Amino acid sequence: MTSARPPRADARRNIDALLAAAHTVFTRDGVDAHVKVIAEEAGVGVATLYRHFPKRSDLVLAVLSREVGECVAAAPVLAEAHPPLTALRRWVDRYTEFVATKRGLAAALHSGDPTFEGLGTRLLAQLEPALAGLLDAARAAGEIRSDVSAGDLLRAVAHLCVPGPGESAAFSRRMVNLLLDGLP
Repeated sequence: MTSARPPRADARRNIDALLAAAHTVFTRDGVDAHVKVIAEEAGVGVATLYRHFPKRSDLVLAVLSREVGECVAAAPVLAEAHPPLTALRRWVDRYTEFVATKRGLAAALHSGDPTFEGLGTRLLAQLEPALAGLLDAARAAGEIRSDVSAGDLLRAVAHLCVPGPGESAAFSRRMVNLLLDGLP
């Protein structure tokens, strides 16, 4: 059995640059943005992009996975630094920003591309424990109702972040804040 070697330092830098650029471009232009724009933003050639991410779906998946990992990692940091309700709100704000800036993601997830099969469920399975810990702490402090589940809150926020005609990310944030105001 062979073990995969970690990428060389220059390859790792290229991957990091591509993921950061893809995040920026996806946020600005949507997940259907042209790969040439992403490569230019990263300061690499299109061939380098395709060497690391042979299909667009590979790049989308890598960006989502990284962002979900960062969102999950933020939960204990926020819990340590803030009172329970503040930590919860800040985490939900971060999650809202993540969801609201992924224009075209829903279409990609339902495109039939096997790369995305079950992705929504897998992402929620990673996010739920992080949010559940914050909810438990807020419940224990008497700051929110007892009937709020992490899964329900994640799905509600995601639905509120799907913009209607003429609505912006700011509208989604206002709607999420209304939802959070109803938790106590």
